[in-house]
Amino acid sequence: MKRAKITVVGAGFVGSTAAHWAAAKELGDVVLLDINEGAAKGKALDLFEASPVEQFDSRVKGTADYKDTANSDVVIITAGLPRKPGMSRDELLAVNSKIVRECTEGIVKYSPQAVLIIVSNPLDAMAYVAMKTSGFPRNRVLGMAGVLDTARFRSFIAEALDVSVKDVQAIVLGGHGDTMVPMPRHCSVGGVPITEMMPKDQLDKLIQRTRDGGAEIVNLLKTGSAYYAPSAAAVQMAEAIIKDQKRILPCAVHLDGEYGVKGLFIGVLAKLGASGLEKVIEIKLNEEEQTHLNKSISAVKELVGALKL
Repeated sequence: MKRAKITVVGAGFVGSTAAHWAAAKELGDVVLLDINEGAAKGKALDLFEASPVEQFDSRVKGTADYKDTANSDVVIITAGLPRKPGMSRDELLAVNSKIVRECTEGIVKYSPQAVLIIVSNPLDAMAYVAMKTSGFPRNRVLGMAGVLDTARFRSFIAEALDVSVKDVQAIVLGGHGDTMVPMPRHCSVGGVPITEMMPKDQLDKLIQRTRDGGAEIVNLLKTGSAYYAPSAAAVQMAEAIIKDQKRILPCAVHLDGEYGVKGLFIGVLAKLGASGLEKVIEIKLNEEEQTHLNKSISAVKELVGALKL
């Protein structure tokens, strides 16, 4: 049986941690690519040297050469700059869209059949850049957002109720940012609706904390941003694809009429399998949920419009 190959582009905190999760899960051989060759090779070697201790057989290689990524099954793109003080949103978009475009071109040249998972921010816009650059069909370009946002929502609920995170199920739709749409009506704990487990005011606070989840960590770290949960979320998506698990996960997907949207990456429930996106699971929304989703869609549309592609 052919061993899968996963490439992670960007050897920063998110990328190197994604390589760690993927190798530890033995999803396949891992290539860590970065323009800083020393960082990619050093972190990859360090991770490979942990394999006898942690007992995983994945080979890990660091490189700055896209040739080494050839024939990857899944590629996780984390490359990009964080927003710096004084930098406008449009400036960040311009810088990161150039980085993501160049990374995508390098990957497509050597892995034309790969499934791309985009983690770079602003997420929904960068997934759009990757799809336009690659020319891939929509099933092979996905954005990692919903898995992370949902994980944060589930974590906060579990903490508030003092229960296992394993028993909390939740959904977060929409764009990755302030306008994301946590869905309390579709949230349960051990099968019991969340609305029966806590009062509305407490739930509303957890919903807002979920929307502010990334900023909360940035404020605590002072320099840098979250990387354990984002990288774990991306690798969960990769695992679903590599193992053909048919998982139903919230992901940023290029919509083609679902929810009345065409041509934008929006967070929805998606079935992931060997071909990448296999189906969008469109759920019925009430009036309040639809209003929130429409607001989120408008924010993503504005973001993509500013790309000037």
